[in-house]
Amino acid sequence: MEQKKQRLGRGLEALIGDGDAPAGALAEVAVEAIEENPYQPRKNFDEGELTALSDSIRTHGILQPLVVRPVGDRYQLIAGERRLRAARTAGLSAVPVRVVDFNDQQTVEAALVENIQRTDLNAVEKAQGFKDYLDRFGLTHEQLAARLGLARPTISNLVGLLELPAEIQEMVRVGSLTLGHAKILRGVGDPEKMKAIATQIIARGVSVHATAALVEEMTAPGHRRSPEPTGDGGKPAVEKTSHVLGIENELRQKFGVKFEIKLKGKDKGTLVLSFESGEDFERIVEQLRR
Repeated sequence: MEQKKQRLGRGLEALIGDGDAPAGALAEVAVEAIEENPYQPRKNFDEGELTALSDSIRTHGILQPLVVRPVGDRYQLIAGERRLRAARTAGLSAVPVRVVDFNDQQTVEAALVENIQRTDLNAVEKAQGFKDYLDRFGLTHEQLAARLGLARPTISNLVGLLELPAEIQEMVRVGSLTLGHAKILRGVGDPEKMKAIATQIIARGVSVHATAALVEEMTAPGHRRSPEPTGDGGKPAVEKTSHVLGIENELRQKFGVKFEIKLKGKDKGTLVLSFESGEDFERIVEQLRR
């Protein structure tokens, strides 16, 4: 089992071969003959990234084969969904693939392994992928951790996210709360108190280290609700919805700098872009002019 854990820890190549020997047959397969992976844990695909990848594929082709398994007279994708989607956009009629003989459990594992270290696969998607696997194949957290080369608490902490209210899951999904924040919030128990504390964490910019103290403060007997953060003129600031928080996170990633939406009412507010250097400023201005 320990050997298996080490092999899987190296990544997807550990599932499909030993690295020195060829794994599966290489072939060219028609794009229409490939079905998408129903076990894909990643639910959101950045359209800008797919467009850029599609442009690259038109110029250079697909450099790394997709991994598929035969299903009847067709093929089911195991790894490489971004490349498949981009190939379709680029108008390719066929793509290079590596054909492997995987059962359902191996296919799910491969999809998880391919995505587990992607920075753009958010914690909630990972959590749902783990839970689906555990429910489908009846494994324990410890067994799944061993198969994926991860620590058991990593599996448990991620799957535990799905016990949180949907609003807090969304905050984690868009990056407003971290997995560390969520782990502490799980101990609160009361969903309404969880949401109130989560709102304060975001509004005050509370670190994970300071979250435990905030939880203790806001769950203490006789605690009175803290004043809401104020906007201009001392008026209470409008609470940000998950949609607004998602836009903030999206634009923060797009520009690569601190970005904030300050709401002053239902239909008005301010967009704040911060920059730390002249290079940042020029880059942001160039992106805004496009």
